[in-house]
Order: sequence, then C-alpha cells, then structure tokens
Amino acid sequence: MEQLNNQLPQKQENAPNSVATLILGILSLVTGCLFAGLIFGIIGVVLGKKGKNAVASNPGAYKGTGMLSAGYIMSIIGLILGAVSVLLFIIMLIAGVSYLDWIYALMN
Repeated sequence: MEQLNNQLPQKQENAPNSVATLILGILSLVTGCLFAGLIFGIIGVVLGKKGKNAVASNPGAYKGTGMLSAGYIMSIIGLILGAVSVLLFIIMLIAGVSYLDWIYALMN
C-alpha cells in the first residue's frame, strides 16, 4: 500500500503571479497608447519578475510558466508603448506651446 501512495503525482500549482501578470500584460497592451499602459506595464513586469524568480528557485513545483512568460512579455511591450506615448505627448505639448508662442509673437 505504501508504494502506491508514493507513486501518486504531486499536484502542481500555477506559477506565482502568472494570472495577475497575464491580466496586467493584456491591460497594458490594450491601454498602451494611454498613460494607464505605462502603469499596468510596470506592475506586470515587477510581478512577472517575482514569479520568474520563484519558478527559477523551484522549477519542478510549478506549472503555467507559459502564462507567466506571455504576461511578462506583454507587460514589457505595453510598458514600451506607454513610455512612447508619454514621450510623444510631451513632445506634442512642447510643440503646441511653441506654436502658440509663435502665433502670439506674430500678432503683436
């Protein structure tokens, strides 16, 4: 009887933060052109990195590492899209202010 109990497979859990990282990765892509994509991307990358470290310390204990990797990659892409959108917003704001100053100078 003891031999049968030893042969039962151990239940594996999903990788830590895999579902949260995947959801945040999707949200960061969907809202990537908004400022929220930057925030979702940062949180997703941090949670994904923590999950990857936990999986690296005990690789046989977890399943669902593909979900963790996909969320991590989507979070990075969303983070990049959010950063680019913030940078473009700042450039457009500076250009708009410069243009208004130029118009004001022409009127005076």
